[in-house]
Amino acid sequence: MKKAILIIIIIGMFSWALYDFVFSSNKAAQEADAPPAGNQITSQENQTSEAEKTGDSSEVGLEVGNLAPDFKLPTLDGEPIQLSELRGERVMVNFWATWCPPCRAEMPDMQKFHENKDINILAVNLTETEGDLMSIQNFVSEYELTFPILKDENTEVANRYQIQPIPSTFMIDSNGIIQYKAFGAMNYDLMVQEFEKME
Repeated sequence: MKKAILIIIIIGMFSWALYDFVFSSNKAAQEADAPPAGNQITSQENQTSEAEKTGDSSEVGLEVGNLAPDFKLPTLDGEPIQLSELRGERVMVNFWATWCPPCRAEMPDMQKFHENKDINILAVNLTETEGDLMSIQNFVSEYELTFPILKDENTEVANRYQIQPIPSTFMIDSNGIIQYKAFGAMNYDLMVQEFEKME
């Protein structure tokens, strides 16, 4: 009897997860097809004018070959960092949280990558999902991270980048173009491999 109840519970949980995945995928696709709302149009116009200023004709978007959407976020120390100010340098933008086991597994490789390669790593923490800032600071100390940790306090940037699984990573070349996307943890060898493909 206990086995039957356990099997029913597991099937129910699996069914719910499948339903939730399909529903959220359909919703994300519908939102991507829908015309942007008022304040988002302004944002898109600003991003387009940024591309025109730099002479880059790539379309702003989230696909490989698109100009990465610009953002400006504060570090844990309060210093603002803007993605577009790093133009001319290769950048890895990683979305993560302290409670995420794959994020924890990935961090030592990211630190090694930061130390061994000429790359700017912007680790965007989904701060709204964290218990408090101290847990982020403790995490940074525990893993001895030396690259910038950015606070996405309202998950505004994560929403702009349509982040669903974390960690999610975007490798951006020196022209601001997305060259690679990873949904899930990356290991050191994959980071180096994708880095070496970029200008």
